[in-house]
Amino acid sequence: MALVNGFAVRVRGQVQGVGFRPAVLRIALGLGLVGDVLNDGEGVEVRLFCPRDGVERFIARLREGCPPLARIDEVEVRPIRGEPPDRFRIAESRAGGAETGITPDAATCSACRGELLDPADRRYRYPFINCTHCGPRLTIVEGIPYDRDKTSMRHFPMCEACAREYGDPLDRRFHAQPNACPVCGPQVTLLDRRGNGVSVDDGSDGVDQAAALLAGGSILAVKGVGGFHLACDAANAETVARLRRRKRRHAKPFALMAGNREVIEGYAWLDEESWRAMSSPAAPVAILPRRDSGGDGGRAIASEVAPNQDTLGFMLPYSPLHILLFEGLLARGWDVPLVMTSGNLSHEPQCISDDEAVEKLAGIADYFLVHDRPIVNRVDDSVVRVMDGEARFYRRARGYAPAAIPLPPGLAGRHSLLAMGGELKNTFCLVKKQQAVLSQHIGDLEDVATFDDWRGMLELYADLYRHQPECILVDAHPGYRATRFGLELAKRHGLGVVRVQHHHAHIAACMAEHGVPADAGPVLGIALDGLGYGEDGHLWGGELLLAEYGGYRRLASLAEMPMIGGNQAALEPWRCIYAQLRRLPDFPAILEAYRELPLFRVLNRRPLEMAEGMLARGVNCPMTSSAGRLFDAAAALLGICRERIDFEGEAAIRLEGLARRGLGGLANFKGEEALWIDEAGRIDPGRWWLEALDELARGVEPSLLAARFHHIFARSVSARALQLCHEHRLGRVALSGGVWQNRLLLEWTCEALRSEGIEVLTPRLLPANDGCIAYGQAVVGLARLAGRGG
Repeated sequence: MALVNGFAVRVRGQVQGVGFRPAVLRIALGLGLVGDVLNDGEGVEVRLFCPRDGVERFIARLREGCPPLARIDEVEVRPIRGEPPDRFRIAESRAGGAETGITPDAATCSACRGELLDPADRRYRYPFINCTHCGPRLTIVEGIPYDRDKTSMRHFPMCEACAREYGDPLDRRFHAQPNACPVCGPQVTLLDRRGNGVSVDDGSDGVDQAAALLAGGSILAVKGVGGFHLACDAANAETVARLRRRKRRHAKPFALMAGNREVIEGYAWLDEESWRAMSSPAAPVAILPRRDSGGDGGRAIASEVAPNQDTLGFMLPYSPLHILLFEGLLARGWDVPLVMTSGNLSHEPQCISDDEAVEKLAGIADYFLVHDRPIVNRVDDSVVRVMDGEARFYRRARGYAPAAIPLPPGLAGRHSLLAMGGELKNTFCLVKKQQAVLSQHIGDLEDVATFDDWRGMLELYADLYRHQPECILVDAHPGYRATRFGLELAKRHGLGVVRVQHHHAHIAACMAEHGVPADAGPVLGIALDGLGYGEDGHLWGGELLLAEYGGYRRLASLAEMPMIGGNQAALEPWRCIYAQLRRLPDFPAILEAYRELPLFRVLNRRPLEMAEGMLARGVNCPMTSSAGRLFDAAAALLGICRERIDFEGEAAIRLEGLARRGLGGLANFKGEEALWIDEAGRIDPGRWWLEALDELARGVEPSLLAARFHHIFARSVSARALQLCHEHRLGRVALSGGVWQNRLLLEWTCEALRSEGIEVLTPRLLPANDGCIAYGQAVVGLARLAGRGG
């Protein structure tokens, strides 16, 4: 056959394992085009033997008709000569280096849901129904290439009917690796707390029996997509209290799962942006404002679901198993949410195997709803919250990871790197050619089990992406486990190492996700978080940086305070307010004047003499500019978590909730309060603490003081930022760090900066917390290796 002129269309992005080639086939046939499509190491390549205008029509249709789980990052067209086939077809995949990776797990699509609930369908009530548009991906993969024999579905050979679907390019289940049915696929089993099977005699199945047990007040361990959940009736106060006692989780809010939008709206205020996120294929938990009354006249959510919180975290049923549970509950006239919290012992990773769950959770769960499809990779639920008009991550995991994140212009395609991330809320990041792959949320590496899980995930990702780094990026803190392991790894393999300051990584991550080019010049970065190791050996956490990818300069910060007892100050907020008050010149007189306030009655019960001794000797009292510890001090001042927190961030979260209750009074507040900017340009509440004590003594509501604290702090940060922008001729500010997950602070600061014409970059693709650190380390490393700063 003669060679013919044509075009090769290279498509990069999330284009494998998502029904992309069948979509290409349908579009090409509809346009009457001749050629082929195949998967290879870079993504998808389409050959079209037609004029250039036919190629343009094809690309336009492809962008319009992109499958639900696909994402097109880049399209390149080049001329070719070749032998055209007689029609358009799907060609055999080409081997090559893994550049496209694994698609995130996806919630059950509408088509599969319809079949699941259709009595005439062969997959009626089958808890593992899926197709190329939905179902497990990362959680079942064992290796590459992403074929069935490299997943945990290799244990389940397809029956003839499933194999026919799998092999038909025009079928919705074409090359859907988890494809299965009741004849050939995984099955569900209900166990008692000793791991013995529970017999079902009334014609129902294990899932329906589990629904009956939940409605009756039992606690169940339910094996989901990426791990076990502990589930119970969220409106049964006795059951929720029992779950808290058994799990030893005293205050941290439980996530909720509700069957539909109407149920959620009975308990929380649901905006459209939150609903778009919740009902997307990623199906995250969305943090929503709580309604004062719950359930539209139905049963109220138990107070212990989210004690002392004015928000609730809701998600929708995202797997067929979850859908069937809620169908079973609805059939019993039961239409309230379920608690659906992580199935683990406190401070340990989520259980993923049946044996592990029965061993570790037998003291918590009454029954276990399990199945025989192994979970290979642990993946937690993602969590988002709408702030400043957009859904923003608290946790990026199921449904989003490990989708690639673009690298900024000027830094892509240079080096192969591994960024180890931070100590808390850890993720790690692989950089290979054009993409950065950020892992799912792993957790806090202080926990040995989580650290072991993290090391296993590092090995898996290296295998999945055939990744061989030439350089390791680590946090500058010498004590972090991720840093120490990264240094060991580099030494073992003879690799280069780049140490990246924590807050520089925060700001670089925000810049990069917004696509700020490498040669765009500096931004003003405002990093507010718990702490990070500073270049002066102090613990930073309230930083205003002149930042580029390759380097930074500290321009200003919060005023420093001692962390009395070191990390213990992050657990016991009384230490933070005591450290702030004793900085005041008239501190002894303050102690005497306000000794009858509840705060001082608490302080007088604490070991103040020991604290003073530590301060006098300079023992275990590192200096910090931490915004997180500042908010802890304000919380303790106003009666929140004075003696101890039960979970990270509790004091600040409750302080924000208290402030929202005081917003009405803030609007009526007369008098322009002074900004907290001292003569050295530091942000320092200073004598505001004394003013607040005086107002508390006069009976001013703590909620009003909490609102004023937030408002003055936001005004002070904004004002100092505007001063620095003017001084350094900057028009762009980047915000990052966990403190920016405070909605009041974020929105007030953005409003103040934008009103002065400043472009504000805020985290959207990544969490503002330390979940973004690894990506920030990666782009800083790329810039330094390219010679852009030091």
